Amino acid sequence: MPFPIRSRGVAALTALGLLLALAIGSVAQSATQPSTARTDPAPDTLFPNQGDPRYDVRSYRVRLHYAPETNRLEATATISARARHRLTTFDLDLEGMKVGDVRVDGRDAAWTRHGHKLVVRPTHAVDGTFTTTVEYAGVPREHTDVDGSTEGWVRTPDGAVALGEPVGAMTWLPSNNTPGDKARYTFKVTAPSSVQVAANGNLVARIRHGNQTTWTWRATDPMSTYLATIAVGKFTIYKSRTKSITGRRIPLWSFADPTTDTSATLRDVLPEVIRFEEKRFGAYPLASAGMIIDNARVGYALETQTRPFYPYGAGVTTLVHEMAHQWYGDSVTLRDWHDIWLAEGFATYAEWLWGAAHGEATPAVRFDRLYATPAENELWHPAPTEFVDPADLFGTPVYTRGAMTLQALREKVGGTDFFAILKAWAKEHRHGNARTAQFVALAERVSGEDLGTLFSDWLELDGKPTGY
Repeated sequence: MPFPIRSRGVAALTALGLLLALAIGSVAQSATQPSTARTDPAPDTLFPNQGDPRYDVRSYRVRLHYAPETNRLEATATISARARHRLTTFDLDLEGMKVGDVRVDGRDAAWTRHGHKLVVRPTHAVDGTFTTTVEYAGVPREHTDVDGSTEGWVRTPDGAVALGEPVGAMTWLPSNNTPGDKARYTFKVTAPSSVQVAANGNLVARIRHGNQTTWTWRATDPMSTYLATIAVGKFTIYKSRTKSITGRRIPLWSFADPTTDTSATLRDVLPEVIRFEEKRFGAYPLASAGMIIDNARVGYALETQTRPFYPYGAGVTTLVHEMAHQWYGDSVTLRDWHDIWLAEGFATYAEWLWGAAHGEATPAVRFDRLYATPAENELWHPAPTEFVDPADLFGTPVYTRGAMTLQALREKVGGTDFFAILKAWAKEHRHGNARTAQFVALAERVSGEDLGTLFSDWLELDGKPTGY
């Protein structure tokens, strides 16, 4: 039986030899939905109470002091943003934690808490660029989904790791917590010198002062909140480089808990996986790569940007999946959670490509075996973009039927156009957000085919598509 490999999903091998993910969900949000002007983007359709579409964050600068023995954070987040129009109030998402002070453009601001909403009322209305500083402290909560799975600031035996998909970032970071608002991040984390700190992007400074060390990580590529991570604990650090197909040297930072360091195989194969996926998806799109392997008992891997998180025992297929997300999900990010197949379907298809190249069934054979699944099977319900229950966000249709959609496309347009579409998708929407309709339009433009019926059958039809 393969190790759980999905972003918030669990893999299981059926009698057909099919890799399927167990559905998990997320807690329904209790706060009131922020008001929006007509010119604002719509809130996320699955989590409408997450985020505030009236402004765009440009950067987060986060200073954290962390005490592993008590799991306590003392933090300051400085958030640079641009209002879409004049705002007398705006919202940040923050679950738990005690807020000490909020300032907007250097002036004290009034604020209130409503559920996970931190509602800020600046002294003067903001219009255009503005900066918000939030001072907060406390012991961050783990966020528990309706199925009992765990995300957020997850405690480990010697520290913690932040795992944010879909909404857990708000347990430790006041933020515009929706995938459609990507920003750049700087994390400056001070912790005891007896532990190490990993995060997204590049390590730009590590300064020891007495028995404390401050680690500064900078993620210069735009990133959604759910992909942000910080891991604090006793790690063995491995640093190396690999060469991109462009000739660029990609820094590799990997952090592994030494009590059960299972990273050797994954670290050895990582450069090969990057080259394999570059040949099919285009040049690696991010500043660095690597991994975090830690003893967080959550039962899943997660594609935290540049430095995916893996639990103990994760295998190469898991690595292929999470690294494929660096193109599809991390660099090209869904704008709305109902388009998550653009991440998980693509990463699952990457597994199929890797397997075929290493003596396993081809994507066509996998498709045929899956298509033989009876019509009442969970594979066919609900359709990948049409679910309404957050519990279906990481369900089998999103992963497996999502990958089948890509194989159906490949068989329709041919291999040459298919891989041209994959590369163009990664290139044209690099570091941005995108929707399913944009992928359909791109596929039709590249192939010259009318593909509306194909995508409607595979992504919108509840039930088994016919005629394939």
